Amino acid sequence: MILFPAIDIKDGKCVRLIQGDYSKEKIYSEDPGKIATSWEAQHAAYLHIVDLDGAKSGETSNKALIKAISERTNIPIQLGGGIRSLEIIESYISAGISRVIIGTAAINDKAFLQDAIKKYGEKIAVSIDARNGYVATDGWTQTSTVKAVDLVKELEAIGVQTIIYTDILKDGMLQGPNFNELKAINEATSMNVIASGGVTSKEDVNKLKELDLYGAIIGKALYDGTIELKTLLDGEQHAR
Repeated sequence: MILFPAIDIKDGKCVRLIQGDYSKEKIYSEDPGKIATSWEAQHAAYLHIVDLDGAKSGETSNKALIKAISERTNIPIQLGGGIRSLEIIESYISAGISRVIIGTAAINDKAFLQDAIKKYGEKIAVSIDARNGYVATDGWTQTSTVKAVDLVKELEAIGVQTIIYTDILKDGMLQGPNFNELKAINEATSMNVIASGGVTSKEDVNKLKELDLYGAIIGKALYDGTIELKTLLDGEQHAR
């Protein structure tokens, strides 16, 4: 299972939000690039970057910063937040981003998602952010009437190979992932499933490994020192 240290960027800074609430942020660094190189130095196999400004606005105001991070690091990066056009995807892939994550647009614009999959294949992942089992969009500010498990089946039919599943109510709370929901999602699909939200301890990581997930994203617990990346990476496989 691949472990992805998370770097959430807002206003050019590395931050963490509580349950996706933009008014509840904690700034961890003024230099996200320095954070990225520190995770690489600790032998992270893959980075997970989210442009929080882009997720909310659909704009790419942090693009230059993200490109700079890609240039400073030598490990793969998956990026989400505001990915709503083929032009944006192309610009990030050309800048060295290994996998681009489509979120809101995967719900609101299926034609765009299909075009992206057709052109970029496995370089496209879809983020499923759920609140009480229903998909949330627009930087987690809106909850749809679409059930997450139904969306999973639809995405697989379209040809998506990797999904990131986030339980918003667990995110940033340090209370552990929603194992039951993750188990149900993973069993409902043959796609690669990456867990996000609430990963707090070595025990959480071990439970996710037992579910045979492709990966897990870890954020707040790393930044608050609840767990250390080196401890988690002992014996882990490198990115596929």
